[in-house]
Amino acid sequence: MSGEILFLSHRMPFPPDRGDKIRSHHILRKLATLAPVHVATFADDERDIAEEVELAAVARSYRLVRRVKPLILAGIQALMRRQPVSIPAFSSGEIADYVAQVVAERPIGTIYVFSGQMGQFIPPGFKGRVIFDFVDVDSAKFEAYAERASGVKRWLFDREARLLSREEARLAERSDVSLLVSAEEAALFRARLPVELQASCDVRALRNGTDSRFFDPSLVTAAPAMAASTGPRLIFAGQMDYDPNVEAALRVIDRLLPDVQKTLPKATFHIVGRNPAEELVERHGQNGVFVWGGVEDIRTYLAAADLALIPLEIARGVQNKVLEAMAMALPVVVTSDAATGVGAQDGKHFMVADSDAELVERVTALLAHPRQGVALGLEARRFVSEQLSWQAALAPLAEMLSDDTGVARDAA
Repeated sequence: MSGEILFLSHRMPFPPDRGDKIRSHHILRKLATLAPVHVATFADDERDIAEEVELAAVARSYRLVRRVKPLILAGIQALMRRQPVSIPAFSSGEIADYVAQVVAERPIGTIYVFSGQMGQFIPPGFKGRVIFDFVDVDSAKFEAYAERASGVKRWLFDREARLLSREEARLAERSDVSLLVSAEEAALFRARLPVELQASCDVRALRNGTDSRFFDPSLVTAAPAMAASTGPRLIFAGQMDYDPNVEAALRVIDRLLPDVQKTLPKATFHIVGRNPAEELVERHGQNGVFVWGGVEDIRTYLAAADLALIPLEIARGVQNKVLEAMAMALPVVVTSDAATGVGAQDGKHFMVADSDAELVERVTALLAHPRQGVALGLEARRFVSEQLSWQAALAPLAEMLSDDTGVARDAA
């Protein structure tokens, strides 16, 4: 490739402790091996700010802005401007000024945009390559939210889905390459574009990987607090203020765990992840439910578990929580949505079920026959280690950053 790279990300890529940050973290590190990288990104909290030294070690220059705009203000601005809420929520004069300065002063050949909120910062006159990593189809996610909501919330979700779909089409047309996290997500994205753009837009999959050398059960010991629970231990790990994760955890607590306990009375369910929603915290200590919140090393909690149960009913893209549990050689039971894009085989690398009764049957069967669970976990780890490394997943990036035509793209 020619020139340097400008990397725009809606969240600080450090620490890599949630799904989108894990992906942006590894992509940024890969890009930095290909050319000097300049980074514009937002910090959500003081923990992100504390990682600034890590960002400085990777980036040639950077601008890290603390995002403080209240969601209600972003919502009002979105209504006034007829925009998706995510655009004013991430607007920033400081980021816009930095981008303009970098493009003016540095030989930027490619802008890599991570997540739809950051498309607003692409300079109108930029002539280089634009690679847009949508990750997953946000508009489809909000359509799913709308279908499950009612009243004002249904109207708000439907509005966000409609406006995001329009914005996704605009950004896909502006970009040289549009990336999604799986072949399935890429096909969905392409199918939702206006007919006239479906053939002209270059839409590809750039899948997630996992670091099986880090997520290695032989490197850690089980977290003592969780291991102290007697009986089979089920785990769900993720960002626990994210609505689909909260719904999945409540599904286990209210609908699945009680039936598992009919067969295995001492079974417990452990929720691990940052910012657990209040309705989850309230259930801690009740009927075998434990809510641990954010932890220093998720591997120690996965090592303490007997099975990962991931019954997501709304899931977009590849779920890192599935890959990490598989890398830790845990038997994993997932819904079809949570399994999408992983490429693993039902019954060989994990168990797939969708109804409550099927999920309970898979869980109790694996827990009642530990050898079967161990074998499933070992096959899962072997699959992830051999097929889903970050090195293999991100290998196509170098080619994507090259413009073999030698013709500058007209700015949209």
